[in-house]
Amino acid sequence: MKKYTVIILVFVAFISCKKEDRKPVQNTLKNTAYVDPFIGTGGHGHTYPGATVPFGMLQVTPVNGISAWDWCSGYHYSDSIAVGFSHLALSGTGIGDLADILFMPINKEVDLSPTPLSRDSLNYKSKYSHKNEKASPGYYQVFLEDHNVNVELTTALRTAYHKYTFDKNDTQSVVIDLGFAINWDKALQTSITIEDEHTISGYRFSKGWAANQKVFFVAKFSKPITKHHIYTDGNRVEKTTSEGIKTSAQLFFDAQDSSELFTKVALSSVSIENAKDNLETGDFNFDTVKNEAEDTWNEALTKIEVETPIDSLKTIFYTAMYHAQVAPVTFSDKNGQFRKENDEIVTAENYTAYSTLSLWDTFRAEHPLLTFVATGKVSDIINSMLAYYETKNILPVWTLYANETNTMTGYHSIPVIVEAYLKGIRGFDAEKAFEAMKTTMMQDERGLNHYKKHGYIPYSLIDESVTITLEYAYDDWCVAQMAKALGKNDDYEFFLNRSKAYEYLFDNKTGFMRGKSEDGKSWNEPFDPKHSNHREQTDYTEGNAWQHSWFVPHAVDDLITLHGGNDTFTNRLEQLFTESSEITGDNISADITGLIGQYAHGNEPSHHIAYMFNHANQPWRAQYWARHIMDTQYNTTPNGLSGNEDCGQMSAWYALSSIGLYPMNPASAEYEIGSPIFEKASIAISEGKSFVIEAENVSDKNIYIQSATLNGTDFNQTTISHSQIMEGGTLKFVMGSEPNKNWGTANN
Repeated sequence: MKKYTVIILVFVAFISCKKEDRKPVQNTLKNTAYVDPFIGTGGHGHTYPGATVPFGMLQVTPVNGISAWDWCSGYHYSDSIAVGFSHLALSGTGIGDLADILFMPINKEVDLSPTPLSRDSLNYKSKYSHKNEKASPGYYQVFLEDHNVNVELTTALRTAYHKYTFDKNDTQSVVIDLGFAINWDKALQTSITIEDEHTISGYRFSKGWAANQKVFFVAKFSKPITKHHIYTDGNRVEKTTSEGIKTSAQLFFDAQDSSELFTKVALSSVSIENAKDNLETGDFNFDTVKNEAEDTWNEALTKIEVETPIDSLKTIFYTAMYHAQVAPVTFSDKNGQFRKENDEIVTAENYTAYSTLSLWDTFRAEHPLLTFVATGKVSDIINSMLAYYETKNILPVWTLYANETNTMTGYHSIPVIVEAYLKGIRGFDAEKAFEAMKTTMMQDERGLNHYKKHGYIPYSLIDESVTITLEYAYDDWCVAQMAKALGKNDDYEFFLNRSKAYEYLFDNKTGFMRGKSEDGKSWNEPFDPKHSNHREQTDYTEGNAWQHSWFVPHAVDDLITLHGGNDTFTNRLEQLFTESSEITGDNISADITGLIGQYAHGNEPSHHIAYMFNHANQPWRAQYWARHIMDTQYNTTPNGLSGNEDCGQMSAWYALSSIGLYPMNPASAEYEIGSPIFEKASIAISEGKSFVIEAENVSDKNIYIQSATLNGTDFNQTTISHSQIMEGGTLKFVMGSEPNKNWGTANN
């Protein structure tokens, strides 16, 4: 397994940052100028470089045509072959799907009847070079060498725009391949119709990670279609419409009047008619749409603004802010309709429905960040969750194109809802939300029957029992907080008591959370805290005991007591970061990346751990390790993310940590204080109102907080509440190169 060692990451970060170190602050540049969509497209980042807008329905992006883990988004920076440009993509996931509705401009006639065995047999593919490839927020460009076509892509909220520039007098043609699929995806039924000389439409039904994905589309071209060839399941058909398992078409256009060809494409989960309604009206005003997309992104990137003379830090920060706002994605159509996984068509009344909810990852920092930068969308996301709840009477785990994938553990829609409510966000039915949370945690699926019976999940009854137990305990605590807020005292007491399930699994002899037997008397043996077995015959999800034993974010003080006090706890916590990075086992999870000791930043279960030092009276250790993680796990190259981006979580961790805040327990509506890296960060609260974080003397060596004031008054605590931040004001830190072991501790 390829691992990102600290030495390599430090070297890459040094090289990438050195070129731009200590440039004067460029106040005239828009924040979009600092975004590099190629960050994360290499390594295991799994991001895509194509065009989208904040939380957009479409992600129009290049597809390499390889089915492999590092091509989960359809694209990887190591590649140099394109097979087309799709309209749906996943950002940084560990499972691949989508890449639907593939368009490819070419300059020759091809035979689409053969069934390709791999991308090598696709006769419309093309080489490209990164030297002739660009990406910025809302825009992507690449030159296809085999076809001498320059491709430019941009998008509005529900319409993608393509601009193809052919060589003069070359054949102008576009291939649409609806049978094409990568990774888990498989076409079940597709259709293409030539509606008129400028318009085509169709649909693509598929089965993959999303078991029931139905995509309808319409495309309009700037020139008349002069000729077309349609293929169905390997046969060319002489008509203007066809359907089958795999359909494709080659369209031809007049090359005489202009070398440019434009097309715009809209999708819908409901129908072709809805796709037509989603399609932007007006001309093929590519540059106008591109500029509007950039303006939309620039507005989204001004919700938190940072000041630093180091441009590379701005690039990492604003790219993180960009990646944190590409998902969840708009799913309901312009008229509010959307399809549920049971094929019911419903209408989002007074809200926009969203999908691609990677909740196991994003509840940790992505959704907390959205309460700052996209506050108005938070209630819409919750209403989307409640709509999914109505389908199966259970809150969602991981939704893709409105399908429940049941990927990963826990029910982490619950902390997202509770966090929003406790932060004062309304716009959803709180009583219905509580009913959904309680009903979800009282059902019997996914090990909850064992959890209810034993108070924990015995290792002999279900794999990943330790991780699942700890996550259910946290979800229970969140339900308790919602019950308390709504005055439901009996429910509060019940779920609060059940949230102590972690106590069953703590082994005070080893200091780890371990798999316990059904009789509650013995542990799963033999035990190796470094052992990993990916997703089978294991007590831990995509990790080991070192990485998963710390997930008690709701009761850190109790966890410290279980360890025997602050000294023992902090010694073990320090050992996590300094232990050898050896992972043992024959089926090691590929997700264990970004290792610092046994701490694995490339996967989400580790993300809160550094901040636990704050609760053990050693906040300077939180400051040290938070800064070390920022310095070593992020850089400005395509390998700039040390693990799966996971729909914004990796980036949200950086965006919040870099301004000195982190939601170790998101549903507490509080933030831990870490180590700010910017001289100044401003969070826009409302018109004319902001919360400013200043860090005097901050540098790569001055990483420790010496003192702090909040609105001019001494501030000596390691947490700050969301409500305090929303009041506006200034939190000022004075930084130094040595820890002040009195700041933020009981010694004050």
